[in-house]
Amino acid sequence: MVTLFKRSTKSITRPLKKYNRIVAAINALEAKYQGMSDEELQQMTAIFKEQLLKGTTIEKIIPDAFAVVREASKRVLNMRHFDVQLLGGLVLAEGNIAEMPTGEGKTLVSSLSAYVRALEGKGVHIITVNDYLAKRDYDQIGQIHRFLGLTVGLNLPMMLSDEKQQAYQADITYGVGTEFGFDYLRDNMAPSLQEKVQRPYHYAIIDEVDSVLIDEAKTPLIVAGKMKVSAELHQIASLLALRFIEDEDYEYDDETKATSLTDKGIEKVEKAFGVDNLYELEHQTLYHYVIMALRARVMFIRDVDYIVKDDKILLVDMFTGRTLDGRTLSDGLHQAIEAKEKVEITEENKAQAQITIQNFFRMYPHLSGMTGTAKTQQKEFREVYGMDVIAVPTNHPKIRVDLLDRVFQTADHKYKIVAEEVGKLHQTGQPVLIGTTSILQSEAVAAYLKKHDLTFQLLNAKSMEQEVELISQAGQLNQITVATNMAGRGTDIVLGDGVAELGGLHVIGTEKHENRRIDNQLRGRSGRQGDPGSSQFIISLEDDMFKRFAKEDVEKFEKKMKTSKTGEITNKDIHELTDRTQRIVEGSHFSMREYNLKLDDVINEQRKIVYDLRNRVLSGQENFSIVQGMVRDAADYVISETLPENDDIQLIHLAAIKQDLQQLLGESITLSENLSKRKAIDAEIEPYLHRISEFIGSNQDDLKVARTVQLVMQSQIDAMWIKHLESMAHLKEGIGLRSYQQEDPMRIYQKEGLELFALNFQNLRYSVASEILGFLRNLNRHEKG
Repeated sequence: MVTLFKRSTKSITRPLKKYNRIVAAINALEAKYQGMSDEELQQMTAIFKEQLLKGTTIEKIIPDAFAVVREASKRVLNMRHFDVQLLGGLVLAEGNIAEMPTGEGKTLVSSLSAYVRALEGKGVHIITVNDYLAKRDYDQIGQIHRFLGLTVGLNLPMMLSDEKQQAYQADITYGVGTEFGFDYLRDNMAPSLQEKVQRPYHYAIIDEVDSVLIDEAKTPLIVAGKMKVSAELHQIASLLALRFIEDEDYEYDDETKATSLTDKGIEKVEKAFGVDNLYELEHQTLYHYVIMALRARVMFIRDVDYIVKDDKILLVDMFTGRTLDGRTLSDGLHQAIEAKEKVEITEENKAQAQITIQNFFRMYPHLSGMTGTAKTQQKEFREVYGMDVIAVPTNHPKIRVDLLDRVFQTADHKYKIVAEEVGKLHQTGQPVLIGTTSILQSEAVAAYLKKHDLTFQLLNAKSMEQEVELISQAGQLNQITVATNMAGRGTDIVLGDGVAELGGLHVIGTEKHENRRIDNQLRGRSGRQGDPGSSQFIISLEDDMFKRFAKEDVEKFEKKMKTSKTGEITNKDIHELTDRTQRIVEGSHFSMREYNLKLDDVINEQRKIVYDLRNRVLSGQENFSIVQGMVRDAADYVISETLPENDDIQLIHLAAIKQDLQQLLGESITLSENLSKRKAIDAEIEPYLHRISEFIGSNQDDLKVARTVQLVMQSQIDAMWIKHLESMAHLKEGIGLRSYQQEDPMRIYQKEGLELFALNFQNLRYSVASEILGFLRNLNRHEKG
């Protein structure tokens, strides 16, 4: 038997020979399980669980377990797994990414490895890209697992706490990745262990893994609380930002979206607000408002990044074109956009907990995924998540024809040709799907189609159910569909009667995406399961990608550019320019994700310390000993901070130590005047600390006191963490300004972030020690009185 879980380090593109041998073993078992009754088949789940408890390894039961799932699927859904789907299941079980083109039945693939890993009794999470797909797969694929005696849960936003607990206790739980992440953050804000909903992570399968772990990884998950803001200051900062001149008052990097003030811009702000030095600590808030106003002006474009509806700012998902209902930008950026658009300024979301997508999913001991397009990102998957990308063969040969790109001089030329091409194909009845990169672009395409009197369906921020319905109909005769590139992802487009004879679905991409993967996903809408189909990109040099990432290259190219009467560029090397620009964009995005992950790695270590302490406090087992330790740490800090570095201890230092310790410990302290060494000071303080430790310990049997101590500690930890996250956000804002001083921004962030954490954590110890000692003394006095 081949050891399935032995990782090869020789090559990421691993031969499929070992998987094929296991598939042969699964097929050899088919007749055995076909002959079983439903009851006998269902009993296999208990048998497998018992084998695992007795020490049998997962890989040894895989052939039988996969064969059982295949047989159950045939009986319950009338769907039999193809051999290539078994291959995909083996890739997932190993903790890697199965690259399988659209239409190859990835959803059914997940049923195999989900069942096997669920037998361990530690829970399996199946991550989808939206709630609609989670519910669809829970209803459909969940039938297989329920038939085999496993419990299946569905985790959706806005569910009650007990509903979520039930979902997470299930053997297999479906849901959207961000909701699992938000539940993790909320669990670490829960007032008690009983109110937490998750259990320790074990194994996850991520459908559309590139979308979840790459595309969504640029934005961290943030749980925020509402905080009042200065609407007036946002409005003034917005007016000031309008007066800034690019390259004179501020610098904006179109590629990285980095925005910073120049010396001249800083002077302009200082003059406007009448301050001497904008970077002094007292003016940090002012700088924050101004830089947010500037970012709102230069980084966020109306009808691309957000829309204004009913005097509200609604964010737009750049990958689907849908509005993100209920989602707002944090750190005052949303309010800055509201000020820019002159709508009512809402309360600010202040981060109370946050984590990046990368660091959240890296907490799973076993992680796997499926997608139609992952090869272009395989290096990142390997380095960040430890997963290899394994290309699984298609069940039927791909016969889709991918035509060469057509590149035009202007957007107007491009859209005219798109409308003409659609018109020609429509005359034959061949269905056409037009992919766009934003709402704005989809409306531009729609306008040109209308000029040609063409009837079409426009998928423009509709509900998920409508979107799925419209996308699924895109392969019918005479159908013209305009959609954002990612609309209805996970939905198969089935060809209508007679469409195959016309050449299948034709896909037109109207702009290259900032990642080749998403271009390939758009192409992959056509030619599913060996269907005929075709695709072509019709783009222009005025497209966003060229404007942002290839200004100079385009200017050079235009000097030798040749065009046809329709504005089409005829130079053969235009395709080289397109490919090079797209690779530059991908590199830029990778660098941005890498940079953000390094920043979060700093906070991640701190988050682990704080969350670990919080969980210990919630368990209530050692709170009094934690307080005893904090009192000692706080006293040690008071002494260390007061003594001079050169060890020249004077009476003034001893007096300060005495005063500060009396304030902390709440009792009178006597210190000898001739103390000249730290050890001698510690020796005189020790009896006080020992007595206070005993005093704290004497209260631990009182349940009411224990509950109050827990609440105080929990409250102080939460307040410290919120304050620390805000401090780190402001530190991150400021480090870019110092890079021109030949300092490494990342090193500054790591060093100063550690210093900030040490300071805030020390303040936490001091405030916990002081508050609890005060509470215990008051309680004692009250009881004696």
